[in-house]
Amino acid sequence: MLRGPRRSLLLVVLVVLLCGFLGALFGQRVGSTSQANDTDIRESLRTFSQVYDLVEQNYAEPVNADKAIYNGAIPGMLRVLDPHSNFFDPKSYSLLREEQVGKYYGVGMQVGPRNNKVIVIAPFVGTPAYRAGIHPGDIIISVDGKPTDNLSTTDVADMLKGPKGTQVRITILREGTEKPLEFTVTRDEIPRYSVDLHFLIRPGVGYMHVSGFQETTDKEVQEALESFGDLKGLILDLRQNPGGLLNEGVGVADKFLSKGSVIVSHHGRSSPEKVYRASHGNGGRNYPIVVLVNRGTASAAEIVAGAIQDHDRGLIVGENTFGKGLVQTVYPLSENTGLALTTAKYYTPSGRLIQRDYSGVSLYDYYYNREKEENNPNREVKMTDSGRPVYGGGGITPDVKVTTPKQNRFQDELLQHYAFFNFAKRYVINHKVPKIFEVDDQVMSDFRKFLDEQKIAYTEVEMQEVNDWLRSNIKTELFIDSFGQQEGLKVRAESDPQVQKAIEMLPKAKELAENARRVIAERSSAREAASSNR
Repeated sequence: MLRGPRRSLLLVVLVVLLCGFLGALFGQRVGSTSQANDTDIRESLRTFSQVYDLVEQNYAEPVNADKAIYNGAIPGMLRVLDPHSNFFDPKSYSLLREEQVGKYYGVGMQVGPRNNKVIVIAPFVGTPAYRAGIHPGDIIISVDGKPTDNLSTTDVADMLKGPKGTQVRITILREGTEKPLEFTVTRDEIPRYSVDLHFLIRPGVGYMHVSGFQETTDKEVQEALESFGDLKGLILDLRQNPGGLLNEGVGVADKFLSKGSVIVSHHGRSSPEKVYRASHGNGGRNYPIVVLVNRGTASAAEIVAGAIQDHDRGLIVGENTFGKGLVQTVYPLSENTGLALTTAKYYTPSGRLIQRDYSGVSLYDYYYNREKEENNPNREVKMTDSGRPVYGGGGITPDVKVTTPKQNRFQDELLQHYAFFNFAKRYVINHKVPKIFEVDDQVMSDFRKFLDEQKIAYTEVEMQEVNDWLRSNIKTELFIDSFGQQEGLKVRAESDPQVQKAIEMLPKAKELAENARRVIAERSSAREAASSNR
């Protein structure tokens, strides 16, 4: 890798080339206007080069070229365009590709910060870390002899990754043991599943959580649906799904709609309109569907939810989604960098553009202050197949609003102190947790003692107010520790009030779909009758 002035010069050239690329992409090349634009661009680039040269030579401290260019000049330029055009430096570009491909090479465990230490949150079942006997709660004190003190979670995660077949030495501290434990683990290919949980939550009722849309998502969803057998209903959970690859979102929506149905369309200034349709269709499998969404549901996840809603195929339950209706094309650049540039806008089957307004809005307000769009009486109105009104701008509006329960002070304090996680890792030292385990009064008594030891204040009134929530979180962490992350997530889903509401809504989803098919059939018959009477 190049260093020093030569590398800085290359970075400046990269910015210049990128500016020229954007200028060519967005400039109006017509006659004298084109020449004027070219002159303006050259002047702007000359000014930029002069400013950078002055900064590099005269700033009070040595200038970090990566920081100045990767974190400053390029992102600043893109931010003027829209909130989603983005530049990826070599590290972030590598992570993007890792997420898109759906796999990486390492030991297979989730790590996180706890009490200024990096600890194991959970090894993934079947991975090298799991087979080696690494447990949730293990404190990672060194990797290949390098201490982890003052290292971030990302730093430690990077150290654990490496080529397939190579070995890594992990030294840990474990509660209940006097000396550090050392594990030599052989790295392997670790799948990064986008369908991170699927199971029959009721007889004949499937539950599936899709965490993102990557190169394997279409296949994963198909395999999950096949594993359910003869379905009587499906809860498709897209909460906190930030989106991902457009084609994978189209492929997932295809599985729930009739063949030929429009899923999404998009077009931009430099790209012709393209319409995506269900090429395979659901094969007549019209079981009722409830789609769970929240404010973290975005992009490709909104495409799926919007297509299901516009065709009256299922019921959307939860909160207004994020509202990202912009399509980014990722362009690989030099030095293992990449540019995600907004090249089009996408529209749901009814013609809705769900993108929220970002003009004159700070990034903070765009991401965290959405009430303006959600309560806008002038939002675009479109109609579903059966004639129900649906709205553009501000994301997908759910058919049934179910807000995330607000947490009180006591709940916040428990989570801030990782009380459930820490209690579980201590509890399993002296207790065997069977699959039929339930959190009884004795376990709750042990939990109270643990809170006393940790000096976490509580009252009996507070304990009773959130009793079900406490028992669910305790059982979740104990099952993650004893049986793996999947089993713990099942416990959490089964007791999730929004999931419970979704199950209750399945009859309404069935009624919605049946009514839509009836309305569409009546319209078709009326058109045929009118045509024959001409």
